[in-house]
Amino acid sequence: MGTPKDPKPVKLFASLIFKEEAPFQGALKMLEDKVGAIEQKMPPAVFSQTDYYEKEMGKGLLRVFVLFKELFPRDLLPGIKLRTNEIESAFSENRRRSVNIDPGYIALENVILATTKGYAHRIYMGSGIYADLTLIYSSGTYRPLEWTYPDYGEAKTISVFNDWRENYKQVLRCQKA
Repeated sequence: MGTPKDPKPVKLFASLIFKEEAPFQGALKMLEDKVGAIEQKMPPAVFSQTDYYEKEMGKGLLRVFVLFKELFPRDLLPGIKLRTNEIESAFSENRRRSVNIDPGYIALENVILATTKGYAHRIYMGSGIYADLTLIYSSGTYRPLEWTYPDYGEAKTISVFNDWRENYKQVLRCQKA
């Protein structure tokens, strides 16, 4: 029989998809107020892998990934997703979002996204939120799975997550010392 124990805390990140700078900056400020200090922010990149958000948010979308400074217990992810939904609502007009925020976490073994949509590879976490196994760490790098969103499977995105994994490992080492 195994003995239950809490897993290591994780590094939280978020993806923000947006068109206009003002809602993006406002959402960033609210993220820091509601979630925590942002440690790193990637430069905006054109979001062109899917047209899924265009009907709601328009064309010419950008994406920014942010990494939060503090470590979080994994079981806080559903509450964080609910907070990011509140932030999205705060920047919505006529039920149309101007910012899409997808939180997730980086663990040594994988990258998990929070979602409100269930599917075969998504595990229910509570409060209407599922954990999406997006990348797994194997042979020295994160690797996509057959269901991984194409943009998360791109080499440049995986490189960011690999860098952030190294950051996370350093934080864990410092906590042990």
